[in-house]
Amino acid sequence: MNYWISKLIHRLSRLKRRWVMLLAVIGPGVITMVADNDAGGISTYASTGAKTGFNMLWAFVLLVPMAYYIQEMTVRLGAVTKRGHAEAIFDGFGRGWGWFAVFNLALINWLTLVTEYIGMTQAARIFGIPEWITFTGVSLLLMAIVFTGRYWTFERITLFFCLFNMVYIPAAIWAMRTHNVADGWESVARGIYHPNLNFGPMLGASAVFTLIMANIGTTITPWQIFFQQSAVVDKGMDIKDIKYGKIDTLVGALLTCGVGAFIVIATAAAFHHHPGGQIVIESAAETANRMPEVMAGKWGLWAKGLFAVGLFDAGLLGALCISLATSWSLGEVFGWAHSLNESVREAPWFYVAYFTMLVTAGVVSLVASTHVQDAITIFVQVVAVVLLPSALVFLILLLNDKPLMGEHVNTPTQNVANWTITGLVLVVSTAYALSVIFPELFR
Repeated sequence: MNYWISKLIHRLSRLKRRWVMLLAVIGPGVITMVADNDAGGISTYASTGAKTGFNMLWAFVLLVPMAYYIQEMTVRLGAVTKRGHAEAIFDGFGRGWGWFAVFNLALINWLTLVTEYIGMTQAARIFGIPEWITFTGVSLLLMAIVFTGRYWTFERITLFFCLFNMVYIPAAIWAMRTHNVADGWESVARGIYHPNLNFGPMLGASAVFTLIMANIGTTITPWQIFFQQSAVVDKGMDIKDIKYGKIDTLVGALLTCGVGAFIVIATAAAFHHHPGGQIVIESAAETANRMPEVMAGKWGLWAKGLFAVGLFDAGLLGALCISLATSWSLGEVFGWAHSLNESVREAPWFYVAYFTMLVTAGVVSLVASTHVQDAITIFVQVVAVVLLPSALVFLILLLNDKPLMGEHVNTPTQNVANWTITGLVLVVSTAYALSVIFPELFR
């Protein structure tokens, strides 16, 4: 009897140690993935639900493994090499390819940061807060989070903000309950296993194609690769932490795609299945503003508030991670001190780069006209085509470098999965860019 009790105590103690290790490692994967549901991502999901109903939910089943397989490689590469992605590209492929990757990253990150500020100011405007107050308050908050001089503090604060990404879950439940969608949640399930891809005359083939590409593009982005690998290094994760880092990444992939699915459900129930007829929306801000119109009484007001809070939080997380990804990468290639564990005095240029990214992007979002803002949004999508496929190829080639990775080199199964994803992204991204530049090709 004592033997079995002793054995049980030993197993419980070992299980406790594993949970403690997992909780200690949780962070880079969850933050990277949840922050990917940024202002642009929320708008994409909201528009998808309003235009296609529940019939695009199947895509999230595919997006979970796609996001996981790509980001899992950054965990292994960072833990084994102790180098960020920009530095790894410089060392592995030379200065020419290194500068190509970093220049494109800095450009697209800055442009994307402008759109994050636009999303935050639009969300705050719903509550009657002027744009300049939002810009000032957000910039000070983002600088305060990073200027603590400790990675651990940054991670805990950021994980707290990740919780606000969950506000779309009750919004979806309220929307389903308010509109009494035919067959209720059974209709949602059919959108996963038996979707109706005939969207009718309101949505032509080119529009559907573009929508599919936008959903893929908003789930796998270049900055995620650079950010998570640098976060793994700055956190001090080692080879022994890789298995926990993989769990962290999987949890993040499930969270980001799960929240994305609930956004689609909410807008599908509220706008696509509206009793008065389908209502097409194009952005998250428009979604929030029109919620009282489609959901009567307190439910509409609550849904409006939740969407506004979610949009603001999405922009905040996106701005925080995107600007950090850039600062980390610039620090790696220029040889600056570039750790959140170092103070402003110890790593001045790292913090200067971070501050400059925030302020310049925020100012542009304030002074740019609606036309310029729309042009920036389109340009971001086109420039992403240049960086994402090359970043994926660099990543896979590095993970197949046996002298560099040792026993943590890609397995044949991982290579099949990753090259398939890269090929799909390359085809889809190129087609998406062509549809933006030459829309007549897809009519």
